[in-house]
Amino acid sequence: MSLSGALNSAVSALNSQSQAISMVSDNIANASTTGYKTVTASFESLLSSSSSSAGYSSGGVAVSARYNITEQGLLTSSSSDTAMAIDGNGFFVVQDESGTTYYTRNGDAVIDDADGYLTINGYYLMGWATDQDGNVTGGETAATLSKIDTASLQSVAAATTIESIDANLPADAAVGDEFTTTMDVYDSLGTASSVTVTWTKTGENTWTAGFSDATLATDSTVTTGTVTGSIDITFNADGTLASTSPDPATISITGWTTGAEDSTITLDLGTAGNADGLTQYSSDSDTPSVDLKKIDQDGLAYGSLTGITIEDGGNVTAAYSNGETYVIYKVAVATFANADGLTTESGGVYSASTSSGTATLHESGLGGAGSIYGGKLESSTADTTQEFSTMITAQQAYSAAAQVVSTVSDMYDTLMSAVR
Repeated sequence: MSLSGALNSAVSALNSQSQAISMVSDNIANASTTGYKTVTASFESLLSSSSSSAGYSSGGVAVSARYNITEQGLLTSSSSDTAMAIDGNGFFVVQDESGTTYYTRNGDAVIDDADGYLTINGYYLMGWATDQDGNVTGGETAATLSKIDTASLQSVAAATTIESIDANLPADAAVGDEFTTTMDVYDSLGTASSVTVTWTKTGENTWTAGFSDATLATDSTVTTGTVTGSIDITFNADGTLASTSPDPATISITGWTTGAEDSTITLDLGTAGNADGLTQYSSDSDTPSVDLKKIDQDGLAYGSLTGITIEDGGNVTAAYSNGETYVIYKVAVATFANADGLTTESGGVYSASTSSGTATLHESGLGGAGSIYGGKLESSTADTTQEFSTMITAQQAYSAAAQVVSTVSDMYDTLMSAVR
């Protein structure tokens, strides 16, 4: 019984060490694989229940694979605008063509030229749609997760709705004096036009602002829209704005020749009692004039998509030819109660299991989730030096077990010779 037990024990050692070598081989092969987590051999002794002090029955050894899924890899810089990495706890959420959800630490995302989706190793990267300020719309739930479609906003344009004017109207102007300035406006199709503002002093501390029809910004001889509305302005004795009529001050532009929808523009002329918009102070000049300090508006010229970048925090930002940038998606981070219990799949992805528990979704850096860094990739956790050391140990153990097999064989031969 002892010889056969020794043989069985040695065979189990051969089998276990060969599996350990396989794990080392996989680790070395994936030393350059982004987001790869090492697998290590966990050995467990097997003892026969019949073993006693009077007689020993060998049991051998068993091996199991331990996946070091939660081990943090080194973050390295990447030249890709859509590369990202998680520093800390969590996984990127991806889906395959059938809609099955997986999780990965590989953040080497690329734009699928065929349809514009962000993909990682052929899996669709999942995130939440946002407004242009980067706020998630619809809630941060699994139900609102969607494939990140970089082509969802191929172009942008916006009509002017607010025009902010910071200017001084000369207090030393005579009643009836007129002064002109211009302001830019955009229609809903992104076409730029100009509107001339005529400032007329109507009395002591009172003015009127009149507006010309809109003309094409590139050709003032071409009328693009009809402007209606005028503004009566009153100043306090200290030169600050007192009131406007109407309040708020608004004008309308109708009949856009470009085919755009009608516009209503609110004029932000400042706060009553303050000098943060229109003021009326003396110009101290023989030829008074309007001192236009600043004029801003919120409209946008037409711009086409020029690039996609994933930034720190997981914001997917779209850049446009008009110089504007908008956040269009936010990458989700999934955490698990026991991430080491995830099931390892091919392609560097994991699937949830009863051991791992279900995923909890977070924004970057919130709720215990790690932080997403743009322009980074997480390196493989395989250390070739350590793997070679483990391989040598496994090789020596394998050779020793093979020697036991050879010794038992010799002992059997001796026994058989004695019988003959």
